[in-house]
Amino acid sequence: MQLVLITALGVGGATVFGSAIGFAFKKLSHRFSDIILSFAAGVMLAAAMLGLIIPSLEYGGKYGILITVAGIFAGAVCLNGIDKLVPHLHKMAGSDIEPHQNRDLSRVLLFVMAIAIHNLPEGIAAGVGFGSGDTSQALLIAGGIALQNIPEGMVIIAPMLAAGVKPSKTFIIAAATGLVEVVGTFIGYFAVSVSAAILPFALSFAGGTMLYVISDEMIPETHAHGCERGATYALLVGFCIMLISDVLLG
Repeated sequence: MQLVLITALGVGGATVFGSAIGFAFKKLSHRFSDIILSFAAGVMLAAAMLGLIIPSLEYGGKYGILITVAGIFAGAVCLNGIDKLVPHLHKMAGSDIEPHQNRDLSRVLLFVMAIAIHNLPEGIAAGVGFGSGDTSQALLIAGGIALQNIPEGMVIIAPMLAAGVKPSKTFIIAAATGLVEVVGTFIGYFAVSVSAAILPFALSFAGGTMLYVISDEMIPETHAHGCERGATYALLVGFCIMLISDVLLG
């Protein structure tokens, strides 16, 4: 339990750390933003596959493939439903926001809401990993999520500052998005701990939510500004770093 607590704080704290870096780089270029978000997408993709979906197949037994596929689609459909029910922007970097306009402030707040919404399943994914009892895989998932939270925290700062939000309030809002992941981590951990029978489905469900975010938001955003080649290689770098980490931890 102590390790889960430390990990939850680390995963959420990575967003805060990224936000602190964001204050040092208040104006991120499209190219830089696309590259770091693509790197994060690669990390998340590897974490979803290696730490969630493949273990789901292994824990599922005879019907593992059916459970895993059902869980992936359930996770994607659930997040898609949240997207439709809760109004927010599908804009990861918010880089087209012009400063000092009330309309832009509303757009920034919607953008922040989008980050918070998608941080919850990421936290749940980290918690589910620990609930499986496989510490090395759980740390791989948590490490991957923390790695992608750093650039995410960086890109959330510039749009808020450009819209006229005070630096102190900007930092508090960014930290709050990280707190959502802490809550999600405990939700995932306790859900699986209560009933080990739901572990295969819970793993693939969490993986499905991560795949949805990668495909629906992160990759389209990183390919929208003419930096597709660099973004593609950054994704591969992030994926391979997680792949190497998995081998070393194994």
